[in-house]
Amino acid sequence: MLDIDDIIQDILRREGGYVDDPQDPGGATNFGVTIGTMRKLGIDLDGDGDVDKTDVRLLDVGRASEIFKEHYYQRPNIWQLPEKLQPSVFDMLVNSGANAVKILQRLLQEFGNPTAVDGMIGPDTARAALAAFNAAPEHLVNAYGIARRNYYYDLGDRRPNLRKFARRRDGGKGGWIKRSEEFMDARFHLTRAQHDDRVRLWT
Repeated sequence: MLDIDDIIQDILRREGGYVDDPQDPGGATNFGVTIGTMRKLGIDLDGDGDVDKTDVRLLDVGRASEIFKEHYYQRPNIWQLPEKLQPSVFDMLVNSGANAVKILQRLLQEFGNPTAVDGMIGPDTARAALAAFNAAPEHLVNAYGIARRNYYYDLGDRRPNLRKFARRRDGGKGGWIKRSEEFMDARFHLTRAQHDDRVRLWT
């Protein structure tokens, strides 16, 4: 049975602690919670009337877990998806926001289960996901993981400043790619040669 707290612990492990990378679109981040999210939620931890990097640094793991459970799992209706699909979509939502759901919705359309591509999990998306999952459970989960990976590579194609998240300095798979492959069967992981071929045009 799915344990949401275990999934959150895995996300916290992947995200790590405080990071302020100028090339990261999310800005200052702690335990995967961005400064933008904290501002949206009004989390002013030092009580000085604004939400800035100091507040991000002050965020503790317990509060981060609460944010993930309420604002990235319960409110976006991740819980309405088939259980085996939830961990990957949840993790992707933390990493890339509404794009996580849009990737799923486009995939469901390809599977012949139409739903609007609006980045929100409503009744139609939930029904389409269940229908696709019941028809081919493992296929849907793996296909979503592959679609995640493709999204990251495509992002690197379009935005050179983000390539370091998909390709390490030594040329190997970056964190984004390895993260997506955690949610698919090993037989669908790219080899180093396949990864190198995919990024060969990157400078």
